[in-house]
Amino acid sequence: MSNTPMAANPLTRAVLEIDEYASGLGWDQPARLFALVDTARLRAQEPSLAAQLGLEDEPETTGLTPIEQDEVPTDKPLDEFLATIAWPDAVVGCALTVERLMLPPSAEAQVPQGLSGGKLTQWVAEHPDRQEVRMTVAVLRDGTRESALRLREKDAPTEVLTGGNLVPGLAEALSATFEE
Repeated sequence: MSNTPMAANPLTRAVLEIDEYASGLGWDQPARLFALVDTARLRAQEPSLAAQLGLEDEPETTGLTPIEQDEVPTDKPLDEFLATIAWPDAVVGCALTVERLMLPPSAEAQVPQGLSGGKLTQWVAEHPDRQEVRMTVAVLRDGTRESALRLREKDAPTEVLTGGNLVPGLAEALSATFEE
């Protein structure tokens, strides 16, 4: 049984389920991509897969089931990789979990002028106020978004922040995977 808190919204539940899964793998993990499928439709159309995923006895009929995809390549920028994705019609949404370094807004004024790419990444990595964060962002075909953020220093299920616009750039990139 999952320890994921019950949320009213199926997308929020899916994001929290993915966050819980990623948390169980520990930190310093690669990005992970998930297809989101309608649980009831999956049980009806793919009963053997639903059984494999442990969904045959699930009472819920309005949920979303995250299905982890192949590994996200580490030799290509994330935005370039996402631009290559096209989802079949059975996929109603997608989600990505990724770890990054984050600075508080107060550090923006300290960024040296002219830094870009690797030098900016190095500067952030060496900044004393940096924090490690795991971001799980999900989008549906209809544009609905949800995110979960977990700081490494507050790594507990009760400390996960959720909201639809926490990581807008990543949500936009995921939404673009549904454009034709």
